[in-house]
Amino acid sequence: MKLKLSKKVDAYNLQELLVVLVIIGILILIALPSLMPQISKAKSIEAKVQLNHLYGLQKSYFYLHSKYSNDFNEVDFIIPKNINQGGTAYYSYEIIEASNNSFKARATAISDFDGDGTFNIWEVDQDKNLKEIVKD
Repeated sequence: MKLKLSKKVDAYNLQELLVVLVIIGILILIALPSLMPQISKAKSIEAKVQLNHLYGLQKSYFYLHSKYSNDFNEVDFIIPKNINQGGTAYYSYEIIEASNNSFKARATAISDFDGDGTFNIWEVDQDKNLKEIVKD
């Protein structure tokens, strides 16, 4: 028994697909510079959320021990794995100052979001003053 396939399927040829891909690429290149500030802003939300969380943990530690800690393990802050370590975080975190009555923590971007050579830095202190120290 022989099967005859005489029905022709409508499809696009390779040249038509390549033209569409080139047009989409040009549109992306036009739109990308205007989207970079929004991309940087969205990535900086991670730093704000993590620093606010660290502030809450430091405040709880302060109420229990009457001092702030410079050790993430003591305050139970789990440092998220950054993209260099196979994780999803775009920032590295550190406690730069901790004493009996003050602390300061910093989040530093591990990549340059908009390619201008500056890395975004956020800081929080014992009064929950969340500041962007270096804007990317």
